[in-house]
Amino acid sequence: MLNCFSTSTTDAIPLTLIPQKTFADWQTTQDASTKQWLTSTQFRTELGSVSLIPDLTGKLSRVVCCIADYDNVWNAGHLPNFLPEGKYILDIDKKYYSQLAIGWGLGAYQFTRYKKPTRNPAQLVLPEFCDVNYIENMVANIYSVRDWINTPTDDMGPSELAEAAMKVAKESGAKIKQIVGDDLLQENYAAIYTVGRASDDAPRLLDMHWGNAKHPKVTLVGKGVCFDSGGLDIKNSANMLLMKKDMAGAAHVLGLARMIMQAKLPINLRVLMPMVENVISGNAYRPGDIIKSRKGITIEIGNTDAEGRVILSDALTEAASDKPDLLIDISTLTGAARVALGTELPAMFCNNDVLADEIIKHSRKENDPLWRMPLFAPYREHLNSTIADINNNSNDPYAGAISAALFLKEFVPDELPWLHFDLMAWNLKAKPGRPAGGEAMALRALYSYLAMKYGSPNITA
Repeated sequence: MLNCFSTSTTDAIPLTLIPQKTFADWQTTQDASTKQWLTSTQFRTELGSVSLIPDLTGKLSRVVCCIADYDNVWNAGHLPNFLPEGKYILDIDKKYYSQLAIGWGLGAYQFTRYKKPTRNPAQLVLPEFCDVNYIENMVANIYSVRDWINTPTDDMGPSELAEAAMKVAKESGAKIKQIVGDDLLQENYAAIYTVGRASDDAPRLLDMHWGNAKHPKVTLVGKGVCFDSGGLDIKNSANMLLMKKDMAGAAHVLGLARMIMQAKLPINLRVLMPMVENVISGNAYRPGDIIKSRKGITIEIGNTDAEGRVILSDALTEAASDKPDLLIDISTLTGAARVALGTELPAMFCNNDVLADEIIKHSRKENDPLWRMPLFAPYREHLNSTIADINNNSNDPYAGAISAALFLKEFVPDELPWLHFDLMAWNLKAKPGRPAGGEAMALRALYSYLAMKYGSPNITA
């Protein structure tokens, strides 16, 4: 069990969460000692404020915390690393317990691969009425996604990321293969090969299968650019600093796949992850080069720093080849999406209105925000090339996220339900439940939708 949870109630301290708007009424119902303590300590009913209430011996006997409302998964996210070490049990309606426990678990996360943890988190008791497997596996998989993103490229290049995928496949009983280096050319994945050929860690495509062929087919595609220097169109140092996270799309689909497999959802699952480093050497691909993609569409390279869409073109073509019932790709694709929506709100593109509405509904239910952006067809002309079928770089300085999505759309048949996510995958500053660093975005919303549509709403071992 994760060290932020416990199933034992022995010595557990009651933790009461009170919505800000009802705090004054709640306080009038409390015993004289509690009222006096809150008054004498000048407790302020600000969101997230905490009061540690002792008993007559000075021992901590109760905790009170002011929150926005019970439906917000992040209400308890700041508590694991704020409260004194020990066990706590929420004094709330049990229908809210599991969601708040997930926020608690995510708030307890620390990236400890290279640095010892600053402290042990406070533990939250998971009572019998909770689905402990669901809570633990949801939190543990998001931990994994964060860990993969946070790990620098020296230890998370294409070969190491492939090893992580192999490990997930093995523990879940999935079949997986990888096509590496020159074999990509032999197997007609020239776009993936060309972008990654300059690295001493060979480019590759990971292809994982799990589930019953009779079940609905869901295919996940994740961008795995393990470092993005920009290539010959090199980034400046500030823009290169976080480029270890450019493999976050692959990390997301790998984490989502493990959620699906642990839940044993009745899905015929396929996961495709092109993994490369976009670096500079004598054989790096160049602006002006023409690549013949797997689909046969020729791509003029207008900018070597628009590499993610190039490798995804081959993966999406292969994903569409066996006509899945649903195709989802996830990537850290454009800075333009961050300009439009900021760093905390992933952009979602979808070619099916009903599907898009359902995903948004689950996004709201799970407090896992995203925003739909349009596949505005007139902007396709921004990708026109005079010498190839398409350019990987828009000739217009505006609507970069839309242009990138329209590029990908060229490789997805219109009749295939398709979701494309363009996200930051990084918290620039810490917030309750969301430490600074690598972040899983839209995963809880996607899992909630898939579980609703294809099976149980809970993860089970």
